[in-house]
Amino acid sequence: QVQLVESGGGLVQAGGSLRVSCAASGRTFSGYAMGWFRQAPGKEREFVAAISSSSRSTSYADDVKGRFTISRDNAKNTVSLQMNSLKPEDTAVYYCAAARTPYLSNIYGYWGQGTQVTVSS
Repeated sequence: QVQLVESGGGLVQAGGSLRVSCAASGRTFSGYAMGWFRQAPGKEREFVAAISSSSRSTSYADDVKGRFTISRDNAKNTVSLQMNSLKPEDTAVYYCAAARTPYLSNIYGYWGQGTQVTVSS
């Protein structure tokens, strides 16, 4: 069982930066790939970025490539998403998720409660 708690959301102007983090409980964190997703009002939840358990592999949605960076610290049981050059269309609730595999996956078994990111124009 893994419990995930996001933090770091907030309000930022377009072009600015924000870092959201996710703290995980449980000793098995280092064995799970982790992902970030987001959901804007009236839209479906969408994939943003993912990182394998070893950090060797990462994956990004096309519209965040070059602007967002996912990272993890297995010693601290945390995964973070550094978001630069933010745009108003990045406004959403951002969710952290854990996959039940060390490798990049489309299947996530554990989810956090989300943190709001709002980008003003």
